Amino acid sequence: MPRQRATGMVTIRDIARESGFSIGTVSIVLNDAPLARYMSPNTKQHIKEVAQRLGYSPNQFARSLRGSRSHTVGVMVIDVTDPFCTSILRGIESSLYKASYLSNFADAQNDLGRFERYLEMMLERRVEALIVIANWMLVDITLLSDLEKHRIPTVIVARELQADCVSSVLVDNQAGARMAIEHLYELGHRDIAFIRGPKAIGDIELRWNGIRSFARSAHLKLDPKLILEMPPIVDTNHTFEVAQKLTEELIKHKRHFSALMAYDDIAALGAMRALTKAGLRIPDQCSVVGFDDVAPAALASPPLTTIRQPMETMGSAAVEIVTSAIKAGLEKREFSTSHRKLMPELVVRQSTVRPE
Repeated sequence: MPRQRATGMVTIRDIARESGFSIGTVSIVLNDAPLARYMSPNTKQHIKEVAQRLGYSPNQFARSLRGSRSHTVGVMVIDVTDPFCTSILRGIESSLYKASYLSNFADAQNDLGRFERYLEMMLERRVEALIVIANWMLVDITLLSDLEKHRIPTVIVARELQADCVSSVLVDNQAGARMAIEHLYELGHRDIAFIRGPKAIGDIELRWNGIRSFARSAHLKLDPKLILEMPPIVDTNHTFEVAQKLTEELIKHKRHFSALMAYDDIAALGAMRALTKAGLRIPDQCSVVGFDDVAPAALASPPLTTIRQPMETMGSAAVEIVTSAIKAGLEKREFSTSHRKLMPELVVRQSTVRPE
């Protein structure tokens, strides 16, 4: 006979003990959580059969709790050490505070398994919506779409997605890259080097499209020998070093360029380190442009010209989308996903001048 508590109530712990699976696995299966899709049919069937045999029924008190509101929004950051996230988080927190919501924060640390587990934990804590600040990591859109059946509005910040179930907020990457190269062109630069980002980042291709579009319209030749490719996947903690090494290789091969444009500010700062070590004066001998306008950009020597993403505004926009969706759900109204694209801004500092 299976052992039960003195109260006669069968718990998930009892089912775990009887089935031989962990409490977490049993909980995922019985709650039909998103991670259940990764489990074998035999595992799920066995756990459900054990639960039925023991006479398990969900705790009614827990059900009543799930039916109440938490006034909490899950905020998932793929990598909190990425300076890009800081201002977005500020915008999210400020807007959640004004809307009387509390954030349930988690840092996935570039680990898909951690992302999935945090997602489960947020669902267990009854978050009313989810905001994800994305980077290069490929988040499983099918996994996020599973939130739809839980009626959890979800927004991805800084990543363009073709998904009807998930909203998005991002900058117009193509327009931003066009602004950057146009700035260099108008200064008189024609021999321009480029550091392209990892191909896993969807924004990179959009930025490159903006560069090529302007080059075609201005009849500017893009020299393949001046186009540096970052490795397929680069941890944001290593972007600086990788960009520095790529620039050092370019300098070593003595290829002439009067300006360098990097896919983001951290890569631009790495390139500036390499240029300075090689004895090249910035901007007199080489102008440099970045993208994002993270905090270190303005503190560089010289301060970096860059494309500013309206990061706080992006965070605020994400909160506006999810709180509107939450309200629609409470009022039993339909709410469509929203895809907002914000315009960037060229910020001219001391790292760009006319070529000598």
